[in-house]
Amino acid sequence: MEKKHYYFVGIKGTGMAALAEVLFDLGNQVEGSDIEKETFTEAPLRQKGIAIHSFDPANIAAGMTIVKGNAFPDDQEEVVRAKELGLPVQSYPETVEELVQSYTSIGIAGAHGKTSTTALLAHVLSGVATTNYLIGDGEGNGQAAARFFVFEADEYRDHFLAYHPDYAIMTNVDFDHPDYFKDLADVQDSFSTYGHQVKKALFAWGDDPKLRELKFSVPVYYYGTGEDNDFQAKNIQRSAAGSTFDAYFKGDKLGTFTIHLYGEHSVLNALAVIAVATLEKVDLAKLKEELASFSGVKRRFSEHKVGETTIIDDYAHHPSEIKATLDAARQKYPDKEIVAVFQPHTYSRLKAYLTDFGKSLSLADKLYVTPIFGSIREAAGKVSSADLEQLVPNSEGIDMDSLDKLLAHKQSVLVFMGAGDIEKYEEAIEAKLAD
Repeated sequence: MEKKHYYFVGIKGTGMAALAEVLFDLGNQVEGSDIEKETFTEAPLRQKGIAIHSFDPANIAAGMTIVKGNAFPDDQEEVVRAKELGLPVQSYPETVEELVQSYTSIGIAGAHGKTSTTALLAHVLSGVATTNYLIGDGEGNGQAAARFFVFEADEYRDHFLAYHPDYAIMTNVDFDHPDYFKDLADVQDSFSTYGHQVKKALFAWGDDPKLRELKFSVPVYYYGTGEDNDFQAKNIQRSAAGSTFDAYFKGDKLGTFTIHLYGEHSVLNALAVIAVATLEKVDLAKLKEELASFSGVKRRFSEHKVGETTIIDDYAHHPSEIKATLDAARQKYPDKEIVAVFQPHTYSRLKAYLTDFGKSLSLADKLYVTPIFGSIREAAGKVSSADLEQLVPNSEGIDMDSLDKLLAHKQSVLVFMGAGDIEKYEEAIEAKLAD
């Protein structure tokens, strides 16, 4: 790729920060702007020497290529100044597509599991060949001599339709983002369009009937536990140490693999990675070694202890994700009380999946529901956290003033889930437990 001077409007966003790191690592000049509030993506940027400014039109200068974050409108002051100067202004997906075309690229899509699968594939391929990657937890890596480029392909607002990768993984199709998609058929249509833009092959979770309905123009390799999958996981053994399973390709055993990850979904993610690696002729012994050494990603079943209490932090904000997270917690801690602390994310999502949220959260032994984290995209809707509490036995509300309720569960596993600012509840209770 030609070296450029990139300026990121909204550089602290998880995807934007990771992309800024990749382009910086590839030898480009990179800087950007954002709000002053500190985020977890900020430190890696500053460690690389990437300047972070406050929003100001005076930051924009001749010779820059502007990368506009998805959350910013065309009338944002720096974007307006860039257009006055005649500078190129491009979106995050358009910039990622430049990288997609420069390497053997694998784009991971799916309503759930994108980040975990992307991180696992990036880790495995990095162990066998130079690999660039762009992960939704804010991590990015760029090397000019890379063979692979592994990236997360987000379906929200059809952002992934900018991409034309060599390979694609589709972990599932589900109705999410009700503020953009009309229904499941609308989501399926977008996934179908994305799949038709893939150049070589597609890997799809074959036990998902909603994915099976889609037709593509490239070869499709299905993976899963069912007998009709091309790549199949058999003899799955789940324990507090992780999961072990046998992987088969078209009936032939590839080997026995171990992952130190939890939940049924982690086995499926690993199987997708095995499928890609098999087609790219990655050495099986090396593949086993790299899978076993992976320890997870930020805000996906991240855990630590405070005294006798185990704290798990997870980005889960959809019923399917919550079910997977609680399943993983139960696998690792079968003899502990599992206490869920859930922050509903947006009124529209809670309203659309209220009953399903109730079913998934009922898998916990005890549930606490925080006030809704309202989105700036919507006004308060005719739904509340209390509506969710009524659906789940042994549940109650909690807020920053009533966190002492959690002190009754000092020997339990506290699972904090949400996509808003659930971390503030975690930090507050950790301080109380430490005292």
